[in-house]
Amino acid sequence: MQAYRPWLGILFMCLASSFFPVMNGLAKLMSASYSSEQVVWARTLSHLLLVLAVLLPRYGPRVLITKRPKVQFLRSCMLLSSTFMFFSALKFISIAQAASISFIAPLIVVLLAGPLLGEKVTLTRVVAVLVGFLGVLIVIRPGTSVFQWASLLIVGSASCYAIYQLLTRKVAGIDLPETSVVYSALVGSVILSLIVPWFWTDPANWIDVLLLCSLGALGAAGHYCVARAMTYAPANFVSPFHYWQMVGSVAVGYWMFGDLPDSFTRLGACLIIGAGLYVGLQAERSVPRPEHKPG
Repeated sequence: MQAYRPWLGILFMCLASSFFPVMNGLAKLMSASYSSEQVVWARTLSHLLLVLAVLLPRYGPRVLITKRPKVQFLRSCMLLSSTFMFFSALKFISIAQAASISFIAPLIVVLLAGPLLGEKVTLTRVVAVLVGFLGVLIVIRPGTSVFQWASLLIVGSASCYAIYQLLTRKVAGIDLPETSVVYSALVGSVILSLIVPWFWTDPANWIDVLLLCSLGALGAAGHYCVARAMTYAPANFVSPFHYWQMVGSVAVGYWMFGDLPDSFTRLGACLIIGAGLYVGLQAERSVPRPEHKPG
């Protein structure tokens, strides 16, 4: 068991939240020259190959054995759908705007945890979710001239990712965590490998090949850092630092594309992040603490 090192936990969570915006920035860059199918395929397959290279020598073929194949299949499909919609939307909207809307995912988990997992949903959490959705409406501003239909793809992406998280809870403790990591990318890689030839564009040069392959490496590094953060400090302590991703998204968007979020995007992001933090803190307080017995 790792020693309690909160500053290391914060460091790893901030590293993860820095890797993801860079990955999104490169995905947006590559989407200008290649189809979404090809970009997502490169991200998913390179992630899978990297994970297998690390896990197979240690666990062998048993890492591929699952007791819940249907749930694992659906998990992977949800993650594939989420990634595809997110990368497709990045062609049309800024990274910061996409990141702002995607933060609605934890709030969607709150709404779906009741019917899917039987978890209790309190009135205060529902109010927090409504505040978060208000923030989304402020960011995308439907009915105005600045509305982008691609923003709805990010809402769809966040919804799929929320379902992916709930399904991950369902297999937790049943399958090995490493098995779930493999299946997260396995089904998507197979499906896209069958589809991508119809949307294929030959890479223009080796730099593009490296950038496409780096998508999976950055995603894997980000998820690894999240896992490491949780070993050094409790989830409730380090999870708020996930919102550092908003800072990274603004920085990457400005550095790569000269994009800066407007005042409405900043306001909406604050509402979404605030609602997410409130839900997270309430969930932590609701967890029963073990009683201390003297002697």
